[in-house]
Amino acid sequence: MTSREVLHATEEKMKKALEAMTREFHEISTGRASPHLVEGLQVDYYGTHTPLKQLAAIAAPDAHLITVQPWDVSAIVEIEKAIMKSNLGIMPQNDGKIIRLPLPQLSKERRQELVKVVHKMTEEGRISLRTIRRDSKETLEKMEKDKVISEDDKFTSLDTLQKMTDKYTLKIEELLKSKEKELTEI
Repeated sequence: MTSREVLHATEEKMKKALEAMTREFHEISTGRASPHLVEGLQVDYYGTHTPLKQLAAIAAPDAHLITVQPWDVSAIVEIEKAIMKSNLGIMPQNDGKIIRLPLPQLSKERRQELVKVVHKMTEEGRISLRTIRRDSKETLEKMEKDKVISEDDKFTSLDTLQKMTDKYTLKIEELLKSKEKELTEI
């Protein structure tokens, strides 16, 4: 394995950490209807955990309503259970063919709570990036110790690694600012 391969693998891991955080942010309700809120929910569909977006058509016909129309009507009860078990705080309304999810207006207190949740998620994202960086740094140092790469190559790679970490940390901060703005707008 070369230092370039280590850096490439590190960047892939950092991209995945950023994508995971973005998905988590989409699940936080801002009081505005968005199919992203529910499409990742896992539904027990015949014993298999399946994402909701694979089982139903999900739409947001207006700013305060999400509709979920299952392709297999027999799955409607399991979909309803998954929605109620989620931390969305939305009570589904089921008419036998379609599930309606009315989104209540968020109170100021609830918005502040959600901002705190987003900050906690952001910190977990930063920790994830630092862990990835630490593991890669240890790998590069071990490679230099084992004479697989030169000392110069190690220092160049460590510099690149730090720049990569800074780049993804900045992207996480941008995500945080965007989500905070979304949550505090009424």
